Amino acid sequence: MREWTSQLLDSGNVAALIAGVISLVLVLGRNTWLLLRNVVTIAHEGGHAVVALLSGRKLNGIRLHSDTSGLTVSTGKPTGPGMVFTLVAGYPAVSLLGLGGAWLVTADLAHVMLWVCVALLAAMLLAIRNAYGVLSIVVTGGAIFAVSWFATPAWQALCCALFSWFLLFGGLRPIAELRRKRAGGRAPSSDADQLARLTGLPAALWLACWFLIGLAALLFGARWLLLMPQV
Repeated sequence: MREWTSQLLDSGNVAALIAGVISLVLVLGRNTWLLLRNVVTIAHEGGHAVVALLSGRKLNGIRLHSDTSGLTVSTGKPTGPGMVFTLVAGYPAVSLLGLGGAWLVTADLAHVMLWVCVALLAAMLLAIRNAYGVLSIVVTGGAIFAVSWFATPAWQALCCALFSWFLLFGGLRPIAELRRKRAGGRAPSSDADQLARLTGLPAALWLACWFLIGLAALLFGARWLLLMPQV
């Protein structure tokens, strides 16, 4: 712990810490979360879509809604590993994307992160099936493209750090929100409940697993981001 603290102080990279604080405020703020949660939903539904394709299912389409909810529809065997993996993938996808972004920023590859995000959003756009979803993808992709094209390398690194922090923090809040909804009986068809019906394992166990994955990603990602190359 002392060695890590010394490394952080020696790096002089206060900007990374400030980016983390700003991201946390954006995630905890009611108004900012209502707007920016769309980005988390995009990552969540993208996780479902990618794993559905990797597991051999047919992706029928993705819908993103103005209330920040989303729906990914795929066809295939209604039970079995493919369906389970597809349902599992959504919540961890957000945190794991943040972790991957943190690693790229720390490796001084922010420009790679930006172009990978643009490519993934472009591919996802092909699967979107409603107007609001198209708007969400275009706005998000346009913002990332603008940073990749017009920002200096230093600003690219800071923006990617901010984005990575946001995904790391933002990956945890929806899990807490789902837990509250389930406690009030308002989410009978959530991913966790569908997994409970498919596997026989309690929905609460799936929530706990997702939270632990998100927490681990946050801890590792935070370490990398706080020791990122000084900008």
